[in-house]
This record gives sequence, structure tokens and C-alpha cells, in this order.
Amino acid sequence: MNRLVRMHARAATFAVAALAVVAASPALSQELNALIWCDHADPALLQPFEEANGVKVNVKEFEGTGAGLALVEQSQPGDWDVMVIDSIDVPRGVEKGLFEPLPEDQLPFADLFPEVKMDASTVVDGKRYGITEKFGYNTIGFNNTKVDVADMQSMASLTDPKYKGRIAIYDYYLPVMGMAALSLGKKTADLTEADLPALRDELMKMKANAKLVGEVVASQTALATGEVDILVGGGEWVTAGLAKENPALDFSIPKEGAVLWSQALAMFKDSKNKDLALKFIQYVMSPEGQARLATSSCYWGMPANSKAALSDDEKKTLRFDEQPEFLSRAQAYPAPDADLDKKMQDIWTEMLQAQ
Repeated sequence: MNRLVRMHARAATFAVAALAVVAASPALSQELNALIWCDHADPALLQPFEEANGVKVNVKEFEGTGAGLALVEQSQPGDWDVMVIDSIDVPRGVEKGLFEPLPEDQLPFADLFPEVKMDASTVVDGKRYGITEKFGYNTIGFNNTKVDVADMQSMASLTDPKYKGRIAIYDYYLPVMGMAALSLGKKTADLTEADLPALRDELMKMKANAKLVGEVVASQTALATGEVDILVGGGEWVTAGLAKENPALDFSIPKEGAVLWSQALAMFKDSKNKDLALKFIQYVMSPEGQARLATSSCYWGMPANSKAALSDDEKKTLRFDEQPEFLSRAQAYPAPDADLDKKMQDIWTEMLQAQ
């Protein structure tokens, strides 16, 4: 899932804070250079690794696989050691010759939720190049004091006149069109051009029932402030991080399913610090590292390691114990070819412009 889905406005603040912390750390004999999403810039995640290894972690934040790969192309070989990337986009890095195979016997693959191992994407020609570290859902986020929670167990609620003018739609076409496909009983992996008219009609119904369509900050702010009661495309990445301020915010995995996003860690083939890069990946994938990443100040999400050291309250907020059942109903992001993707974007633009 595209990283900009979950970028909070606070991301830059945490990136600066992380750099300040590591800059102030004494006796640092090594450096690790990481291309990351904002959840990895949190000092609460980085500082324990730095102190334990006498290392300074230099982070460069980006949004979206395309932006990350562009940064790599502008860099010299060996400039970067590790990278956060959408699990489904690992093959793009492999095709460019960027990544080093990971030693599976030195990473906790046996502890990962099976559905997020993402072998179809993280394994290329029999070699593992990425390990999923965090995941979540584009689904229905809502205020449980303002809606009938039973209604939120079905995608039909998104076009129900009962909620007209009380809905925000997250402005990112792939996950929301994936949700529209699920509501029509279609599999996200099997979408074709023949499905587009039905998808268009479903999106238009959603838009007619909605108060606004907004980018991530605007749409989640609308839910948090009570401007709307439902967020289409929202999920734990919106509601969990705001739970302390507003415990009424929740999410559902409706009977039709939800769209699964996942992010992975990869090691650069040209890294000059492969041993340290592996240590970093091992740390992030450890129960303690997984808990810190899952509850990052930038955005929360599900830890891929089923043994993550979450507190009881954190598990409750993330609904962590329900993950096996949730994952059984989740489907991957639509992965259209270039021609179908263009047609889907055109439909999305038409929906945005509809009155």
C-alpha cells in the first residue's frame, strides 16, 4: 500500500527529533543510512537500537515507492543500507538490481502472520528480498457513538441514505476502488476492464452519499473532529493513533472484506554495512522493535510479528487478537497494468468532479 496513505502532518517533526537524538548520542563508532517512512523516524524506535549498538542511524524520509526509488537513482552506490518499501513493490527494487537477498534463517519468519509474508512479492527467483514489518487495512473508520456499529459490518452502509452527508472518502483511488470492488463481490486481484462500469457506478453512489473527499490529513481530521462520522478508506492507521484523544474512534473489517496494505524492509546490495543493516532489520522484527514500530508517533499499524510485545491496552486499541480472522477476509491492493490503471484513474477523476 502506498506510504502516503498514512503520512501524518507530524512526520517532519519526528524526523527532525530522531536526527537530534542520534546526533546527541555519545561514542558512536558506526553509521547506518536508512531510507524510511515517517514511522521509522520516531526516537522511541531508533534510540534503543543506537544505544545497544553504538551506532548513529541517519534517516531520509520519503512518501511512496516511486519517490524512494528516485532518491536511490540520485545517490551513489553504497550511500544507503536499508529501505522501507511497500511489500508489493519489492520486485521493482529487485528488477533494478538494488537489493540483497535476506538470510531467512536469521529472521523470525516463523512468527509472522502467514498472510503478510507476501511471498509472491518478497520472494523473487527463489530468493527473499524483503520482510514485511507492518500492515493494516483500508476499510471503514467510524465514530462508534455516532453510528450503528452493526451497520459498519457491511459495505452497504457506505451508500445507505441513513448516512448521507456523514461520510468522508479518502482521496486515493486504488484502496477505495478496491473497497468498491469488494462491495460488489469482486476480487481485487482479478479486476479487468469489464469491471470498470460497475466500479464507476458504485463510486458515484459513494460520492453522492459523502460530505467530502479529502487527502489523508483532511479526511482523518474530519472524522476526528466530528465533521463526519465515517471515513471510507480509513482503518487502524487513523483511529488507533487517535484513540487516547477520542476513544470512540474505531474501525471494522466488514463482511465483504478490506484492502490490505503492508510495508517491508529490504537491504541494499551495495551497502557498506550489511552486518549492521541486518542487525537493524532483526531489531525492527524483534518483539520489542515490532511493538515500537506498531505504535510509532507518526502512525500506528499492525506488527507483522505475531509475538510483538504490545501492552494489553495497545492490543485492544489495534484489535490485535482479532488479526487472524481479519486477515482471512482481507484482499491485496488492486494491481492493474498500466492501461487499466489509467482507466481507473480516469474514473476516479470523474468521481471527484461529479456534483
